[in-house]
This record gives sequence, C-alpha cells and structure tokens, in this order.
Amino acid sequence: MIVRLRSLLTQWTAVVPVVAVVLLAFTWGRDLPGAIVALVTLVLAGAVLAAVHHAEVIAHRVGEPFGSLVLAIAVTIIEVALIVTLMVDGGPKSSTLARDTVFAAVMITCNGIVGLCLLVASLRYGLAVFNAEGTGAALATVATLATLSLVFPTFTTSRPGPEFSTTQLTFAALASLVLYGLFVTTQTVRHRDYFLPITRLGEVIDVDEHANAPSARAAGISLGLLTLALVGVVGLAKGVSPTIESGVEAAGMPQSVVGVIIALLVLLPETIAAVRSARRDRVQTSLNLALGSAMASIGLTIPAVALASVWLSGPLVLGLSSTHMVLLALTVVVSSLTVVPGRATPLQGGVHLVVFAAYLELAVTP
Repeated sequence: MIVRLRSLLTQWTAVVPVVAVVLLAFTWGRDLPGAIVALVTLVLAGAVLAAVHHAEVIAHRVGEPFGSLVLAIAVTIIEVALIVTLMVDGGPKSSTLARDTVFAAVMITCNGIVGLCLLVASLRYGLAVFNAEGTGAALATVATLATLSLVFPTFTTSRPGPEFSTTQLTFAALASLVLYGLFVTTQTVRHRDYFLPITRLGEVIDVDEHANAPSARAAGISLGLLTLALVGVVGLAKGVSPTIESGVEAAGMPQSVVGVIIALLVLLPETIAAVRSARRDRVQTSLNLALGSAMASIGLTIPAVALASVWLSGPLVLGLSSTHMVLLALTVVVSSLTVVPGRATPLQGGVHLVVFAAYLELAVTP
C-alpha cells in the first residue's frame, strides 16, 4: 500500500488536477487571505503544467492536427463558460467583458504565442518552417471572425454606441459558428495535410518517430485529467482575480488590465505547449495551437454571449476602440506577410512580439 501511495504521489500530473478542482470547490466565491492566495497560485501553476502534459499525451495518441484542436477547444469552452457566468452575474459593469476577453485572446495568440514560437524555432534551427496553405487559411478565418464580431459593431447605426442590434448579433453568431465549423472540417477532413508539420524540404511529417503512441486507455485518462486541470486553471484564475484587481487598482492602471492578466493565465497551457512544439521544430503545430485558439475564442464566445444576451439586463458592447482596431489591422497585415513565404527568421518573431508589447503597453497606459 505504501509503495502504491508513493507511486501515485510521484505521478504529480495525475494528482495536481484533482487537487486544483478540490481547492476550487473550497475557495469559489470567497474572499481569500494572502496565504490562501499564495497556495492557489502554486496549485494554479501546477495545473497549467499538468494540462500541458496531458494535452501532449492526447496529441501523441490522435496525431496532428487533432491534438492541437483538442487543447484549443477544451480551453475555449471552459473560458466561454466562465465569461458567460460572469456576464450574467456581473450586471452593467460586465458589458465589455466579452469584447475585452476575446480581443485579448486574439492579441496574445496571434502576436504573443506566434512571435515567441517563431523566435524560438528560428534561433534554434536557423529558420522556422511551416505550411503556408494551412496557416494562411487559419489566419484568414481569424481575421474575418474578428472583423465581423469586433469591428463592425463600432460602425453600425441600428443601436447607439458600439453595439449590435438583435438581428445583427444573431447573424454574427451564426456566421461565427459556420466559419468555425468549416475550418474544423477543412483542418481535420478535407485538407488535413495542410496543417501537419513539414520538414526543411517541405515534406509533410505525418508520424512522430520519437516514441510509441500511448494506449487508448492512457489517452482517455489524460483527457479526463486535462478537463479537470483546465477547470482548475480557469476557476483558480478567477479566484485570484480580486487580488489582481486590487493590485491593478493600487498601481493606478485601467481595470481592463485585469482581463489581460486573466487571459494570459488561461492561455498559459497553450503557450507552453506551443513553445515546446517550436523547440522540436514542429512550428506548424505551434501555429495550429495559436491561431486555433484565437479562432475558437471568437467562434464560440460570440454565439455563447449572443444566447446569454437574452438574460442580460445591461448592454452588450462588442465594438473595439479606434486604437484597438489599428492594432488588429496591424496584426492582420504583419501576420499575412509572415505567413506567405512559409518560413520565418527571428525578425518576424521579433515583429510580432513588438506588436504584442505595444498592445500590453497601451492596455496599461491607454
């Protein structure tokens, strides 16, 4: 019995997700003292690392691009559930929550994660190589979804302010679901090879030669533990948000910075997984994770908040400010120029990271 217990404790990736969910159950909705906040932060970090491990197990079992899709959709579904819950309970002050969270996700994934992965891979191997057809299709879908959902509300006139009318919101929600569904079909069925990693010579890598794939049972266990870990990550991030809010307020920064910090925490598992893939010269997998997460964030959040708007008493503000629209346009232009050649140097990675740094700087000092 003692030997089994020791074996279980050494398998920390199985223990931490359970501990995270248990801790979440005891801390949800309560004011936490400093010592508990420190404990929550420690468990949160462990849950992030555990989520990355189990996502990689599943990815190894199902192969690409399904592995990237599993992590992106799992994180986004839980994130969307959290957003909708906060909007329903938050009243008028949460009217911009969906917009701020989705835009933060787009900036973090398309500039932060993409830039970091391109920089890591190009510094390690000389060039970061990827499939331009698949990445270009993903980027076009992200740009279209972001424009339909976050830019158009600023210019429509049916409602005062940057809001959609009911008809416009319904159209944006349906269009988001259709585009996301078309992309997933393209990625996993019709043109799966466009989203697989490639060699320096442009040959598709369809198998992982480094290790045997885990069994179906092991992958199923990892899927369950991944779900627990992601629930713990998102829930505990929400739990420490009052402490973050107090710190942001004490520093004299805008309240929107809280949303950026929470988004960074929630997207941390994908960031680590993407960087690990870049270090293994699987840049296409990194881009699948980054752009897939941006796409899922918009394609699932907008329909969810459209449905939740039936119960919302306050306005639903989706339109971006002029500064954010410029950042979005710059991101689309820079990303397009990065994708077209199918390879990138450290310069391209640095450009994306500078755009991301500009977003963070403008979030702190608008």
